[in-house]
Amino acid sequence: MEDSTSAVDQRDESTEEEVTIRKQNTDQPSTCSETEREAFGLDGSASETTWNKSDILKAVEVVESDSRAIADSFSSLFDSLRFALSEVTSGSVDHMRCFGDAVGRLQESALDAATKGNRYINSCLRLNEEMKGMDSLATQLKILRRNVDALDVAVNKLVRLP
Repeated sequence: MEDSTSAVDQRDESTEEEVTIRKQNTDQPSTCSETEREAFGLDGSASETTWNKSDILKAVEVVESDSRAIADSFSSLFDSLRFALSEVTSGSVDHMRCFGDAVGRLQESALDAATKGNRYINSCLRLNEEMKGMDSLATQLKILRRNVDALDVAVNKLVRLP
């Protein structure tokens, strides 16, 4: 099956192997120099060039150095991503610990407030029960006061006798 973007013809001769390559223009940058691209026919032109083994080896070296640069770039990218993920993960762990501590303190405070609130409610209920008995005590005190006032008036009349 022949691809329309590139054609490769190979001929085997007695002293050198020649390869004819026709390459279509690509927009990916290369690390090889402009003169190397023109010399190797890598400038995107559709012209056919005949190569010998040394030219092919030079082209392979250029591809190898480009591949090495790409691999280094990916390695650096993955290192950066690994470091960023590590930072985010440790930050998340720290935040979760802090959140756990805050929730624990909040729970303790809520339990303490609930306990104090229950004590206050119980004190109010006891006071209410005690105040129910105060109505009869107040009635008794009113009666006692009237009796004391009557006694006082009687004593004053007796003491003031001329």
